[in-house]
Amino acid sequence: MKAVFILGSEVDKPHAAKITKELKKLKIPFEINVASAHKNTREVLALLEKNEKAGKLVYITIAGRSNALSGVVAANSTKPVIACPPFKDKQDYLVNIHSTLQMPSKTPVLTILDTGNCAEAVARILKN
Repeated sequence: MKAVFILGSEVDKPHAAKITKELKKLKIPFEINVASAHKNTREVLALLEKNEKAGKLVYITIAGRSNALSGVVAANSTKPVIACPPFKDKQDYLVNIHSTLQMPSKTPVLTILDTGNCAEAVARILKN
């Protein structure tokens, strides 16, 4: 049982830290990986392959702008995927949300904006 973070970039680490702080309180183990779906697609796919038989697991994807990461993870794994996109301001928020919500068919991505709610959702998925 664990949460596996896949961040699109090193700059996403402060956003992930908000979630991991809550996961620690909830006693949920996690690991953090940085691999862009655009720049390191093979690395993302290798992470998914490594974790496919890992038992209870939830992916948390954190990527801004063109959020291919969440879609690539959801399309290539049977595990739940929660996207928790970062944003700096209202314009950035709109771009990130739009990109995250528009996934192709058979690519289920749950989108949660609040980092605390993201951690709580992970706990509920893993503990049920």
